[in-house]
Amino acid sequence: GTLVAVPVVNVFGFIHKSRYLPDRRDLNRCFPGSETGSLGARMAHLFKTQVLDLCTHAIDLHTGAVYRSNVPQIRANLASEETAEIARAFGVPLVLNSVLRDGTLREVAEANHIPVITYEAGEALRFEESCIRPGVRGIINVMRHLQMLPPSKKHAVAIEPAVARSSLWVRAEHDGVFRPMVALGQRIKPQQLLGRISSPFNNNE
Repeated sequence: GTLVAVPVVNVFGFIHKSRYLPDRRDLNRCFPGSETGSLGARMAHLFKTQVLDLCTHAIDLHTGAVYRSNVPQIRANLASEETAEIARAFGVPLVLNSVLRDGTLREVAEANHIPVITYEAGEALRFEESCIRPGVRGIINVMRHLQMLPPSKKHAVAIEPAVARSSLWVRAEHDGVFRPMVALGQRIKPQQLLGRISSPFNNNE
């Protein structure tokens, strides 16, 4: 098989340090796009026809947002058996079941019977080796799983990932400075203290 790699899809966003295009559209909500639509629609259409339509499988690479670091994870539609297989083959400790959203690359890929997973790790605008290395290793793992590469000669211990069927946001009820009490990716228990929020203007905590 052949690996087709596109280092940067949203070139405008990369240059201007923003996920949004100049018209404030999110490219990953513009798929499948069109030849005559907005800038985002045209870029999405070009990527779909020139890249995605040539592929049998896809891995979408993302970081977290600015000032927000994400633990290395795979997001995938686990209802698809083949997608679930490559999600586990990637080999990171966390796999999150993620529903398909309209206009995303994952949604249009699955609609065209192309199994696709998203590797999301780290923070935007940063190169973090602790996130890059598992990503590169995971891509190679998937290529071996698909028999695009021969099996590794090294005896690697298989990682059985924790599989989360859903996720939620825990939002603070007060403003202030957040001081975490747990590390990113650390397993926690019910009622465990995650952090403290204190204000520099009073004694509230």
